[in-house]
Amino acid sequence: MTIETLAQQGRTTVPNTLAEINTKRLKHMRNAGLRSCFARFEEMRYRKEYVARIHGKTFINDASSNNVNATWYTLESMTGSLIWIANGNDNTTDYSRLKATALRKVRVLYCVGSNNENLHRSFDGIIPTIVDVNSLGEAVSKAFYNSLETATIIYSPASDNGRSIQENGNHFRLEVNEL
Repeated sequence: MTIETLAQQGRTTVPNTLAEINTKRLKHMRNAGLRSCFARFEEMRYRKEYVARIHGKTFINDASSNNVNATWYTLESMTGSLIWIANGNDNTTDYSRLKATALRKVRVLYCVGSNNENLHRSFDGIIPTIVDVNSLGEAVSKAFYNSLETATIIYSPASDNGRSIQENGNHFRLEVNEL
């Protein structure tokens, strides 16, 4: 495992992993032992996971951020302006914690689902462009074809859509690979 591969898994991977390792044991482990220890974190696969760079556009899979706090951390830790794809079928989520970060970093928000009123109420006037889409595939396609050449497109749901993190993450990766 290269340092780049480890870094792509997100900032929380290293501290979380190190917190689980007994320090005495860590001192005696070789590189192969450390690699296997870090590689066993399958649940981190969908945390700020680099998926692809297509024509200069970078796709990040953050399907494990299915609540506002996790999405805030992700958006806050990203650099540059972002195109954010979020789940929109939850009218009970309080997005107020995301407003300041969204104002600074998000250029376009794609709301996936048929009930996006809460996202609109929360981010109208904060995010310059908000687009309703019916599916994750439509969001990925529109984000790709309607964005600048150096865009960062991130799927960070911010709310639960009734599907598992793995299903959402695999679905996003599949849609990106279909471009």
